[in-house]
Amino acid sequence: MSRPVAGVRKNTLIVTLPGSPKGAKENLASIIKQLPHACQQAAGADSRSLHAGGVQKLEREAGVPGNKPKSAGHQHSHNHSPSHGHGHSHGHGHHGPKAHTAPSDRPAVSNDPNAGPSRRYRESPYPMLSVDDALKQIADNVPVPQIVKHKVNEDLVGSVLAEDVVAREAVPAFRASIVDGYAVIASSHVLVPRTKGIFPVTSISHAQPGEVPELKSGEIARITTGAPLPPRATSVVMVEDTVLRSKTDDGQEEKEVEILTDDIKPGENVREVGSDVKSGTTIMKQGEGITAIGGEFGLLASVGTQEVTVYKKPVVGVLSTGDEIVPHDRDGDLRLGEVRDTNRPTLLTAIRGSGFEAINLGIASDKPGALESTLRTALRTCDVLITTGGVSMGELDLLKPTLERSLGGTIHFGRVSMKPGKPTTFATVPFKPSSTGEREKRVVFSLPGNPASAVVTYHLFVLPALHRMSGISPVGLPNAKVVLEEDVRCDGKRAEYHRVMVKAKADGQLWAASTGFQRSSAIGSFKGANALLCLPMKDGVVGKGEKCDALLMGKMVSEM
Repeated sequence: MSRPVAGVRKNTLIVTLPGSPKGAKENLASIIKQLPHACQQAAGADSRSLHAGGVQKLEREAGVPGNKPKSAGHQHSHNHSPSHGHGHSHGHGHHGPKAHTAPSDRPAVSNDPNAGPSRRYRESPYPMLSVDDALKQIADNVPVPQIVKHKVNEDLVGSVLAEDVVAREAVPAFRASIVDGYAVIASSHVLVPRTKGIFPVTSISHAQPGEVPELKSGEIARITTGAPLPPRATSVVMVEDTVLRSKTDDGQEEKEVEILTDDIKPGENVREVGSDVKSGTTIMKQGEGITAIGGEFGLLASVGTQEVTVYKKPVVGVLSTGDEIVPHDRDGDLRLGEVRDTNRPTLLTAIRGSGFEAINLGIASDKPGALESTLRTALRTCDVLITTGGVSMGELDLLKPTLERSLGGTIHFGRVSMKPGKPTTFATVPFKPSSTGEREKRVVFSLPGNPASAVVTYHLFVLPALHRMSGISPVGLPNAKVVLEEDVRCDGKRAEYHRVMVKAKADGQLWAASTGFQRSSAIGSFKGANALLCLPMKDGVVGKGEKCDALLMGKMVSEM
């Protein structure tokens, strides 16, 4: 217990537990077997007779395991390395740090951010989740999408409709020509004059606003593509089916034109009112997205839609943590121990490239009070907060305890069985904005401090959450089968996400080549990478020529 408080008042045993559900559960579990004995003493039982059998008797009666000496042949687990994503083998001759003690050999301690290094955890208290289980936690705990009104403008790109859109106007709104030529009165009736012959050109209809004179029998009107047909006109003859026969006296205009065909049918070369879109029909449905290709935006604009109901895209804040972190563009050489901030600009670029608004929140100090203050301020400015660093096992890795203890948040997972990115943390924090006064839920992703780990976990965990909160489906990166150009070593204990360059080749298949050294601190492994190879958890390799799943992050390269 980090802040144990217990006492007796008038024969009543009083024990206080932490405010967070997780902390309360853990603390209660650690004392519940001793409570009957404590209650006996509090009620006034004779302590000497109660303790006659010694500590071992009390432990046996309470069912509490005592301290047992370690045998010489005791085997220690190596599945709880305290590293935060860097230093694991990736098949390139690099071996990471390993713990040489078992969790059962280490005393239980607290993780109070104010307690100092002497009280910090020596192992993570968070269970190791699979990637699938971690994604399920995200799906179950991110807030449902918020519904807002949005003007039909360029900022609408990337949004998803929350309601159907009905056309307020027909397209076209008038009978329009689909060719350059001459508007005529045509009929299949034998008593109506034929279209073949020489006709006077009595008016001109351009694709511009204005009144068009009514067409009379025996007359034609010159017309351009998209222009409205004169009243009574039934069809349009293509200019290719005509010959100019005479000009006006000034030589500037056509006077008479000969139509060379008699096969013009009513409605030929005419777009009727509403032939593209009828007024009152549903043109887009709930759940459909507005892409940057332009088709959806053009459709909305064509029928005069000025406002639509969409799912609000979350605003994402990015915060680096650590007193050793300095801005990447700071002038001068680095002092010993300083590290340029790679994660923040990299994540800001990735978020904006994914179509979301990103806010640069700067760098937070490792000091407990300063970190809490920075986090509270950050939660006022964004819907989703991404932090990097401070989630591992060091004495200054204070994000998890600060989120739980200081902000009243719930950590849904604090470790994932993957590489890189094992200490990735997902939490939700209750928040009460001053504008509405209603309690909301803020989403926090605390990503590892190593650059490659931060980018991998953004694509794997944060992006699906942003999609869910925006109404986008399916969520996350698209998955494709790729063929390996070389052997790639797997990890027998954790799933690995290996950075690769995927190319489309002449054989019609996608081929993947490793970008090289995969250490989690090596951001250079992302240079040229457009996919994450999803290596299975197994000993050995996925061999050259074998197929494997890959998550596609960027534009495909073609060698066809």
